[in-house]
Amino acid sequence: MLDTIFFDLFHTLVTLDGNNSRNEYDVLNISKDEWEKYAEDKELYFLRATGKEKDPRKIIESIIDKMGLEVKDDEIDEILELRKRKFERSLLNIDTAILDVLKDIKKKGIKLCLISNADTIDVMYWKQSPLSNLFDEAIFSYEVGYLKPQAEIYNLALKSMNTIPERSIFVGDGGSDELKGAKELGIKTIFTRYLIEKEEEEYRKIKQFADYYVQDFNEILSAIDIQAAV
Repeated sequence: MLDTIFFDLFHTLVTLDGNNSRNEYDVLNISKDEWEKYAEDKELYFLRATGKEKDPRKIIESIIDKMGLEVKDDEIDEILELRKRKFERSLLNIDTAILDVLKDIKKKGIKLCLISNADTIDVMYWKQSPLSNLFDEAIFSYEVGYLKPQAEIYNLALKSMNTIPERSIFVGDGGSDELKGAKELGIKTIFTRYLIEKEEEEYRKIKQFADYYVQDFNEILSAIDIQAAV
């Protein structure tokens, strides 16, 4: 019997739209691509997303140090504030279609659990998000020390929901090999492209680990009904 749906957060339930007037990279007078090259540096991301660095200001300082730039304290403060505001907007402004689907899942008596690779800044405003009250549990990588697709983070989520792979589904956009990680544990998977488009090669790579594929978020309900009947 299906009793739990696990959801990814970023690019599955929320988008990261920048501020049209000013962003982190504007403070440094660099391009968005150059900023993201360092902000998403694998070594730095691992440290903050596994909770080895939880101080928001130090997270920003580490990105700037990697760039080798001399930046004033007030500029660091502004970059941090802009980043916080960006993630706040993403967590507060949720697509109504997504909220409606989550509410419909809850009406079926199915529990919801979030599994997200995230640092302290990313989910600082989770409790204020309209998503928060819909989820029974939220597993954030920086709090547990594991990242998708590591088996440990899925197993922690399964344990917290008192369920097993055969009674659950994982829904995500496929980033970080999250569908592969879930499927290797026997969890059924739904690949959603509702909020993000991917290159065709990446799409094919992800789809091989998807039991279901949806473009319209409402299609998740049909996939759940099919799986529940199995």
